[in-house]
Amino acid sequence: MAHSWNKLIFPMKSSIANWQSRATSAADAVAGIKSGDSVFIHGAAATPTPLIEALCARRDLENVKVYHLHTNGPAPFAEADRVNDFRSISLFTGAPLRAAVNEGRADFVPIFLSDIPGLFLSGQVKLDVALLQLSLPDAHGYCSLGTSCDAAKAAAETAKLVVVEFNEQMPRTHGNNVVPLARIDAFICTNRPLHGHHIEAESDIEAQIGELVANLVEDGSTLQMGIGGIPDAALARMKNKVDLGIHTEMFSDRIVDLVAGGVITNKYKRVGVGRIITSFINGSQRLFDFVNDNPLVSFYPCDWTNDTSVIRKNPKVVAINSAIQIDLTGQVCADSIGHRIFSGIGGQMDFIRGAALSPGGKPIIALPSRAMGGKVSRIVHQLAPGAGVVTTRGHVHWVVTEYGAVNLHGRTLRERAEALISIAHPDFRAELRREVAQIRHFSFAV
Repeated sequence: MAHSWNKLIFPMKSSIANWQSRATSAADAVAGIKSGDSVFIHGAAATPTPLIEALCARRDLENVKVYHLHTNGPAPFAEADRVNDFRSISLFTGAPLRAAVNEGRADFVPIFLSDIPGLFLSGQVKLDVALLQLSLPDAHGYCSLGTSCDAAKAAAETAKLVVVEFNEQMPRTHGNNVVPLARIDAFICTNRPLHGHHIEAESDIEAQIGELVANLVEDGSTLQMGIGGIPDAALARMKNKVDLGIHTEMFSDRIVDLVAGGVITNKYKRVGVGRIITSFINGSQRLFDFVNDNPLVSFYPCDWTNDTSVIRKNPKVVAINSAIQIDLTGQVCADSIGHRIFSGIGGQMDFIRGAALSPGGKPIIALPSRAMGGKVSRIVHQLAPGAGVVTTRGHVHWVVTEYGAVNLHGRTLRERAEALISIAHPDFRAELRREVAQIRHFSFAV
């Protein structure tokens, strides 16, 4: 049953004129959320912090399910003293939720990014409310999902109630990311900076890996990359490439440099020719300014950007993804440290497979050879107990560390072990040989 409060706040949804006069306080905007409701929260740079704060200021709620991907900023709905009020359900676990998930105060759903919109569109997860942050309405009464389309489009289409933060600083973005003003039940108006992510100085190891990854990228390739030191280091070394394209689930600031330098032209893509295709972005104000009203950047829901049948149509897709561990058969753990959830499946498998099916494509897993200050090897004879296999050994192709790049596709278990040991840190190579010899009865040339 729909709440009646929206009729009081927004009685004429079809009217565009004087829309700002219908703005309300954050407390009033979330007043219609009831105990037991299922609520979607917009993520990354689009996290609607004022609405979250207003929701969590209430002390009259119980068992509200909060669905979200990676959120930026505080997550008060996951604090220890709110465990009976809210139940966070991470579809991708970001830093604010890791402790809550691993302490059992919040839940995690292992799922491909491409499958998340379908949870809402199919009705498997019935959303009562969507809390979104949007760009201001235009003269036609349409708003954009700004920096994050991903699963928010499906949430906006299926939630019974749509509650919005209209932020003057939210970029208006192009693509299949429109929300009609008429769809919105209640809203607040703000003028605040988005939650940003700034590029950090690269380490020597990231620089070495970035160079090796960049060397695998041919002119005319279509790139997918995540956020972090290794993708940034790789992109920083592509300034001499020619006619690169972008079809990705997300991108950050380094792309702006390559566009400005004429490296990214999207000339040879077959999906979105001439345009950068993405589902969300995360970065600095410079990135937000770049996408604002830029018709050459198109945002789409992640069930389309991450659809392997779409990805594979582009030529020479290079998918650059990271890992926490990889075993000597090629199994890639990317979402957990043992039993402790660290992130999520995300779009890694979507793009690893899509790149493999692309003509001339190269799926790449890139990671430092060591972790914990050099105490442990990331290349291991077997994954840690509880570690999740995100990319299977049947899907893995290129693996890159600071010690080299190897292609595991079509290679035997023995050949894979030899190749991976060759790019492990030298301090661990002898131990890895001994361990795999005991398990597989392999012998290796000294």
